[in-house]
Amino acid sequence: MENESRPKVYVTRKLHFNAAHRMFNPSWSDEKNAEVFGLCNNPNWHGHNYELEVTVVGSPEPETGYVFDLSRLKRIIETRVINKVDHKNLNLDVEFMRGIIPSSENFVVAIWNELKEAVAPATLHLIRLYETPRNFVEYRGEASA
Repeated sequence: MENESRPKVYVTRKLHFNAAHRMFNPSWSDEKNAEVFGLCNNPNWHGHNYELEVTVVGSPEPETGYVFDLSRLKRIIETRVINKVDHKNLNLDVEFMRGIIPSSENFVVAIWNELKEAVAPATLHLIRLYETPRNFVEYRGEASA
């Protein structure tokens, strides 16, 4: 049927990378940074084995059956994010994190901004970033009210 709506399908790609950072607010004293961030404030940095899940949404294309070619999605994520952050220091080496406290919350928003335009004609739906196997953040592009 011509007016029948096309199904909406969510497609996810998962990638892995390692990065170091230091939780530090430069406007605070060393004492306050240590109190608020604890071990994550180590002046010699600390690292994580991150897992990144990127979900796009769209309707499968009639010619391919794909919402988005997963090998293309992988290349986009690698080029725009992984190659810039893997085995890097988020505080010092990553241009899109410059001047941003590298919490997982801020990091996931920055990753979103690196990817959102590149996945057209699909729509970026969700980014889930695991800092540890038990700690993760999600971002869906929402702004606070």
